[in-house]
Amino acid sequence: MTERRDLAAMLQPLVKSLIAAELRVLEEHGISMWSYVVLSALDDSPIRTQAALAEAIGADKTRIISTLDRLQEAGLISREPDPEDRRARLLAITQDGRSARRAAQADIRANEERVLAALSAADRQAFLRAAQALSAMPHEEIVG
Repeated sequence: MTERRDLAAMLQPLVKSLIAAELRVLEEHGISMWSYVVLSALDDSPIRTQAALAEAIGADKTRIISTLDRLQEAGLISREPDPEDRRARLLAITQDGRSARRAAQADIRANEERVLAALSAADRQAFLRAAQALSAMPHEEIVG
């Protein structure tokens, strides 16, 4: 059996570099990583409440309030009282928010395409399939 490095040891430098590249792009677009995560979650599926959003993105619901405040002030999301529960807020991405998220994502993807171009077409497709399959595994299954 050929020796290889542990998966985490191989992937951590790649992930660290990809995050650094994303942070640069997001800064150019004037949004934080948490803002991008929130906009992506709201753009990808209709998450209605702040509590549901926090659960979906793996954040503490009290810690995302400042991010939601900034996004609302910038006109990128709307937050309205839930008519069925006045304590809850209903969230929605605005058209400006959708445009900001998609513009940032396009620039992130352009850099990813540049990085993936280092692989042959077959290796690229295999890598993307494997990354999708592994990233879909439940946390508990990976941790054991």
